[in-house]
Amino acid sequence: MRPVLLSAFALALIATTATPGVFAKPGAPSPALTKAVAAPTRTAANRVRDQYRHPAETLAFFGIKPTHTVVEIWPSSGWYSEILAPYLKAKGKLILAPPQRGAEGVAKMVAAKPDVFGKASIANFPSIFGGTGVSAGTADAVLTFRNVHNFKMGSYHPQEADYSAEAFKEMYAMLKPGGTLGIEDHRLNEDADAARESSSGYLKVSTVRALAEAAGFVFAGSSEVNANPKDTKDYANGVWTLPPRFAEKDVDRARYAAIGESDRMTLRFVKPKR
Repeated sequence: MRPVLLSAFALALIATTATPGVFAKPGAPSPALTKAVAAPTRTAANRVRDQYRHPAETLAFFGIKPTHTVVEIWPSSGWYSEILAPYLKAKGKLILAPPQRGAEGVAKMVAAKPDVFGKASIANFPSIFGGTGVSAGTADAVLTFRNVHNFKMGSYHPQEADYSAEAFKEMYAMLKPGGTLGIEDHRLNEDADAARESSSGYLKVSTVRALAEAAGFVFAGSSEVNANPKDTKDYANGVWTLPPRFAEKDVDRARYAAIGESDRMTLRFVKPKR
């Protein structure tokens, strides 16, 4: 038999993703999803990030349909919201769920683009911080992009305490039976020191899976669509060293720009129908 030769890219990918799981290729994005990603209402700065974030393929992997009720946890400045809002506008529903302290900025974003966000509603997450949460059994899908590390690091928590377990329980509750939880986050190698999860912005896939499964979710697969084997994950200033943040400003900026955005896990979970 001839030996099987692996490319350097494949070897790097194996090195960064060596964790038990079900790997799947995302299905081809639908014409409606492709149209939403290409919408002229998206900002130019956001479009530049498509090469790293693969929004059409990511949403296709999560199985998001234009008829779904979708909750986007912590939409921030609306990078994904700009795509989800027109995609769901005709037949679905988008619920934007920032923390109560971040709700004003999201409300301004919605008000500034009524043609894009006119049908979107705003709730708060997590409800333990105040405001009005998403009602139980509301959503077909809950999506959160690069936020689970914030739950672990205690972002918005008065004592900066880890509330990730409570966050997953609340996301579980807001989903309909059979609904999907889609997660994308910065991926830490499984053999790395777990202490790095508290400050680097990176998380292990096993950590996220444990949180989701403890809340009742069933793991439904992962995709490598947002993998980046060039990400060494060893920066003094954590994941924020890379674009788009460039935490070190002009220091080695060209090197970090060449790496691109972080290596990311893309995970899908399902709430059992029971």
